[in-house]
Amino acid sequence: MSDSRSGSSGGIGLCGVLFVVFLVLKLCNVIDWSWWWVTAPLWIPAAVGITIFLFVGLLMLVSGLMSRRA
Repeated sequence: MSDSRSGSSGGIGLCGVLFVVFLVLKLCNVIDWSWWWVTAPLWIPAAVGITIFLFVGLLMLVSGLMSRRA
């Protein structure tokens, strides 16, 4: 018998769960938040990732320019 196991981990993740919870609370009129905050678990991690990517890219660019001058 062969035991084939998949390496993929399924699931929705913490941000997905928070979004679903906030969405249900908003649609049931439990919270009176803006839709920006309800959808924040979806776009804040992406915005943080893009910011880190741009910051690291800028550091690499500056480092490359400084090493060329030396």
